[in-house]
Amino acid sequence: MASVLGMLEERETAARVRVEGLREEVARLAGVLEAAEIELDRRVIAREELVEALAASAAEATAVTEAKAETVSSPASVPGSIVPPWREGLPVTVLAPDYQRILGVLDERQPAGQKPLRAKEITVELGLETTSAKVEGVRSKARRLAERGWLVQETSGMFSVGRRPVPAPDAGPSA
Repeated sequence: MASVLGMLEERETAARVRVEGLREEVARLAGVLEAAEIELDRRVIAREELVEALAASAAEATAVTEAKAETVSSPASVPGSIVPPWREGLPVTVLAPDYQRILGVLDERQPAGQKPLRAKEITVELGLETTSAKVEGVRSKARRLAERGWLVQETSGMFSVGRRPVPAPDAGPSA
């Protein structure tokens, strides 16, 4: 029976070695699992922080946009932009620089009580050459300002200062 007892001892020793190997593997895997859980937590926190930061940034941008919309009721001037119809409280700065300069020339003449100006005279006051192309460009801009209520165009074709509201093109008759 000694041989059966020896065989059982050998199997027991082999089982112990296997158990110890598995315990070492479990300990190693527990370390790997702990490191993976730490990395996952860091990534979750990073995503949550980013979402909060983006939400705060979006709220801040919305607040700034709303504040700008409240303080600036009209768009900034852009060279070549359209001329909006004049209305009370609308600043000259909504106009493109060329239009502002034309208004400036006529505004300077208003306090002095001088007569209205022709397009050629406005061109000279602006310091431009008096070629027909330049004069026609100034005339076109002055007419556009007059059509939109920023200037007054006399029947003689002369322009003077005078702001007046004009009806919107798509609006019906007002009572």
